[in-house]
Amino acid sequence: MDWTFWIGTIIFVATYILIASEKVHKVICALGGASLMFICVLGKKGHSDLDAFASNVNFDVIFTLCGMMILVNILSTTGLFQYVAIKCAKLAKGSPLKMLILLSLATAFMSAFLDNVTTILLVAPVTLLVCSQLGVSPLPFLMAETLSSNIGGTATLIGDPPNLIIGSFVKLDFMAFIVNLTPFIVIIMAIYMLILFFYYRKKLYVTIEKRARIMELDERAAITDAKKMRRGLFVIVLTIAGFLSHSATGLEPGVVAMAGAALALAICKVDIEKALEKVEWVTLFFFIGLFVLVSGANECGLIGVIGNGLSVMNDIHPLAVILIVMWVCGCAAAVTNNVSFTAAVVSIIALFMEKAPTFSGNEILCDLMWWGLALAVCLGGNGSLVGAAANLVTAGLAEKAGYKITFSTFLRYGLPVTAGSMICASIYIVIRYAYQVGF
Repeated sequence: MDWTFWIGTIIFVATYILIASEKVHKVICALGGASLMFICVLGKKGHSDLDAFASNVNFDVIFTLCGMMILVNILSTTGLFQYVAIKCAKLAKGSPLKMLILLSLATAFMSAFLDNVTTILLVAPVTLLVCSQLGVSPLPFLMAETLSSNIGGTATLIGDPPNLIIGSFVKLDFMAFIVNLTPFIVIIMAIYMLILFFYYRKKLYVTIEKRARIMELDERAAITDAKKMRRGLFVIVLTIAGFLSHSATGLEPGVVAMAGAALALAICKVDIEKALEKVEWVTLFFFIGLFVLVSGANECGLIGVIGNGLSVMNDIHPLAVILIVMWVCGCAAAVTNNVSFTAAVVSIIALFMEKAPTFSGNEILCDLMWWGLALAVCLGGNGSLVGAAANLVTAGLAEKAGYKITFSTFLRYGLPVTAGSMICASIYIVIRYAYQVGF
């Protein structure tokens, strides 16, 4: 441990503390920490040129996010998502309970294929409008949609950024997530919908007159450009097909997403400058900073020290190790933010499994660890207001509408769901272990 280890450790820990505290904007923290890490650690190790700086960034993740953001932004201008939300409300015939369940299911489904932050930005405003028409508090609806977005996003490679980080690091393709996580997430959503039904069935009630107002809404009026919508949906289908065909084509998600974005920009006839302006550059630069920060932590030896420290679990039963990692990571993701935590922890877990005699060379156990980690960090994002970006977005939209979601308010809704989903995830991993390995 030379001086670069201590400098790198201080920069890494201080940056994560600042990100978690939210006293300084997360992008300033990430880019500032990355710059310091490059100056004090990576540069000192002989990586002083721009190419070396770029080599520390996982551009597959960056390009996948960027491409999907462009596709979603093009579709959002057509009114498609507003159409879906209003259609759900009308299918429920103005019943707040049915509407709660249908909107939650729609949010979960869209979050599996779109960024969950974007999904909330599209669905929440319509939810606020519908709730004002019904004269009911939007908080139960917004909270159910937010929790559903994080659960639904867990189902696929592109649904939640932590999955994208894990998938890119371990080389897990889109189909792998569909096969290993989607069926389980469908079950979790079914359980969650049952809980919502029994919890709210006697608490949500409105008059027939107010329900009639919802039926008067015209979902077709929400569609502003039907031709662009059809073309955008065509490109989305092609892009998802590209993700699914990875094993045959070998194309990385970033290539597929950017190709889809380019095709959409070409055939949807949009103002390219405006389309690019709506890309969430804040999120992309946050990721870039995190990747460099974690690379510096690895270069200075911090990741190695933590990974070696996990060797205390070498003599523990491998299933117990996976469950311990899941619960520790789930709790940590809820407290810190699941994206920034995942960016740091994947390297630590990989190093631990490389050196642990039980896991090293055992593909089945390693896969179980990665699927357990993906479930833990994504579902753990529902644990607190700062656990996932979608949570903070919901709180901001609610506050603008005059409904404050405090840290304790979010805990009241999110903590039971997180605990229940983590228990179910643990049972799922135990069943898979018993089936694949045996006790």
